[in-house]
Amino acid sequence: MSMKKMNDEIVKKDKNKENEPSLITEGSPSEVDNSEVLEFEFNDDGEEDLKKTIKKMRADLNACKKEKEEYLIGWQKERADFVNYKKQEEDRKANFSESLRERILTRFLTVADSFNMAFANREAWEKVDENWRKGVEYIYTQMNTIFEEYGVKSIGETGESFDHNIHHSIEMVFTDKKEDDHKIAEVIQKGYKLGDRVIRPARVNVFEYHESGN
Repeated sequence: MSMKKMNDEIVKKDKNKENEPSLITEGSPSEVDNSEVLEFEFNDDGEEDLKKTIKKMRADLNACKKEKEEYLIGWQKERADFVNYKKQEEDRKANFSESLRERILTRFLTVADSFNMAFANREAWEKVDENWRKGVEYIYTQMNTIFEEYGVKSIGETGESFDHNIHHSIEMVFTDKKEDDHKIAEVIQKGYKLGDRVIRPARVNVFEYHESGN
């Protein structure tokens, strides 16, 4: 093949390439801007109206702000409700635990009453075999130690002033000593406190003053 003919073939191929369709078409991903397109408002003449467009943009912005505030208020309310629920749940668990502890300890008060009844007649108690007596007294001491660990304290002592918050009057005992008026004459059954709360008032007899001869 002559040099001239070869050159003509090369020129012909180049022209064919120019006529071939491009692989990148109009609107392909490489040429399209994916950002949001601003929508213009138009007047009656079909021309772009900048004032109307800005007004619409402001309205859209206000709507977005209002929606954002609604979401924020809703989120804050849900968060506050959750915090309140968590606190109420913690209080409920604490109250349940305290109530359960009180019921258990109250059941053991009857055992303490039995010990106190046994010790009430000191003369008879001293006649019991010494080894057995000391063993029982040791058990009683252990039980009182456990009560103290859980904040249980006995209330009701002879000679103290009557207080309706911690005492329950059983019987009035007349006395001619004015200084003993409304004081505890005898403790029938000890009362108990759990912390600052009375879980059982003391059952007592109370002195009532009367002048001699009346």
